[in-house]
Amino acid sequence: MILYAYFFGISTFEKNSHAVFDIKFHVIWMTKYRYKELHGANVVRTQELISQRCKAREITILQGSVGKVYIHLLLSHPPSLSPSKIMQYLKGRSSRLHQEQFPELKKKNWGQHLWARGYFCATVGTVDEETI
Repeated sequence: MILYAYFFGISTFEKNSHAVFDIKFHVIWMTKYRYKELHGANVVRTQELISQRCKAREITILQGSVGKVYIHLLLSHPPSLSPSKIMQYLKGRSSRLHQEQFPELKKKNWGQHLWARGYFCATVGTVDEETI
């Protein structure tokens, strides 16, 4: 049924050389110690860094928001990437580049950690797009 829908153009599935897919999930992560550090120029830079990292890995940001403490994203990605690898790419690189540009964050966050250790991830099947 899925391939039928794909071949006749009645769905929005993505494809690569060997797969037809529609993988979407909702992720949330927060700043270390819930410090309210994401404001002003920090928010703009955070959005730029996350967008750049997603484009480099062929990840599509369907929706997203950056608050003072939390980042919410609705992502669509190829089946070759796992959610844990995606979070590693997004959190690791953005933290390092963010602290290079804003030295005051480096002083406040000892150990050079901008983001908290964990994250929340749910498939869109669990959390529908209207809720997000």
